[in-house]
Amino acid sequence: MRYADNKAEGIKIAYIGGGSRGWAWGLMSDLAACDDMSGEVWLYDIDTDAARKNEIIGNKFNFAKGAKSAWSYRAVKEIGEALTGCDVVVISILPGTFDEMESDVHTPEKYGIYQSVGDTTGPGGIIRAMRTVPMFEEFALNIKKYCPDAWVINYTNPMALCVKSLYRVFPEIKAFGCCHEVFGTQKFLAEMVKEVFREENVERHEIKVNPVGVNHFTWLTSAAYRNVDLFPYYKEFCVKYKDGYTNGKPVDTNWMNGAFATSEKVKIDLFNRFGYIAAAGDRHLAEFCEGKWYLESPERVKEMKFALTSVQSRKEELKLRLAKSERLASGEEEPAINKTGEEGINQIRALMGLSELVTNVNIPNRGQIPNLPLGAVVETNAYFCANSLTPVFAGPIPKTIYPLISRVCSEQEAVSEGIAQRDVNKIFAAFANDPLVICTIGDAKKLFDEMCKNTAKYLKMYEF
Repeated sequence: MRYADNKAEGIKIAYIGGGSRGWAWGLMSDLAACDDMSGEVWLYDIDTDAARKNEIIGNKFNFAKGAKSAWSYRAVKEIGEALTGCDVVVISILPGTFDEMESDVHTPEKYGIYQSVGDTTGPGGIIRAMRTVPMFEEFALNIKKYCPDAWVINYTNPMALCVKSLYRVFPEIKAFGCCHEVFGTQKFLAEMVKEVFREENVERHEIKVNPVGVNHFTWLTSAAYRNVDLFPYYKEFCVKYKDGYTNGKPVDTNWMNGAFATSEKVKIDLFNRFGYIAAAGDRHLAEFCEGKWYLESPERVKEMKFALTSVQSRKEELKLRLAKSERLASGEEEPAINKTGEEGINQIRALMGLSELVTNVNIPNRGQIPNLPLGAVVETNAYFCANSLTPVFAGPIPKTIYPLISRVCSEQEAVSEGIAQRDVNKIFAAFANDPLVICTIGDAKKLFDEMCKNTAKYLKMYEF
């Protein structure tokens, strides 16, 4: 990498999961729209053909309308070739296929257990972690071997357990997890500011927040707009819209019309009960709460105005993305630059010395949350600048929400230890104690065994 005219040139990015039909295209778009960086993106994927298509698509982005920089894309068969000498590693993979995810999400329904996402916590999140963490152990070893000084950005779920495994295998790694859920809550607060203060064009970056917690169950202990404390206004807002809110209008039970639909009713209900702002989408928040709160039944989910995402809908969506991949690669469709709103590019710019940035990340606890275990992966703000990432002290989790968050953190630590030791009994103990597992211990064991059997192809490192 070199600097010229206030630009960073010759940056090498390695993309693990570079055959992605979604996240990869978003990265390509964001990179092309960035006017002060350029370089190479090396694509590695176990699906080499998918990576090769993305090589073609990525290079086409250089000629898209609005492109401000040039990036050379190259697909490779060996991970070492992608990683050697790179400055940044991006990890975004699907651990297994949608068939395994279908078991993660829907098998528990036989026992009256419903999940709205199933990739971070609950039965689905734990089984997914059993598949994913061993993969991340290999990634960490390869990063240590080929590019120990590179910055590593992880987008894969379960976020906390993935990042935890990277540091466990390679303690000196410079890795962090990037998630947009807090951004969504900043946008929600910006909508509130527009309504309450009669403001227009309020951007999420103008909402200054202090996030604490664990990924997908992050809470805000402070929120301000132009140095105005938003909590008193949010309190009134949540009373007014206790039945749900979207686009400035209350919603009714007939509003839901999509797999990711939400009216923020869970978020609002949690604030009304606990006095702090839950900073993730309703589909994620619901899964970290007691199973009878928001996910007792499909009827309860409908009452709370969010949605249970079926894996079949994801499979149908994949067919559309595969078709789009063919069109983009063949030239039938031209790539378009649409900024994703993700923070990844801004983080890379800051780490390359082009700016400074404060944003939320998932990294091991070094004391930024003093009443959670050291080393547990937590989500707080961090300060980015040239080749440096420093966690921002977030303060202790307030007592009213501490029992909720500490329980989740403890479960994640237990699952991490069980997977590291390949101890199925330890993993099951955490599985059975998860708040969504509302069935008997006997049925919990039957469910665990069935889910492991359904994804056995990816669990050969365990002894059952």
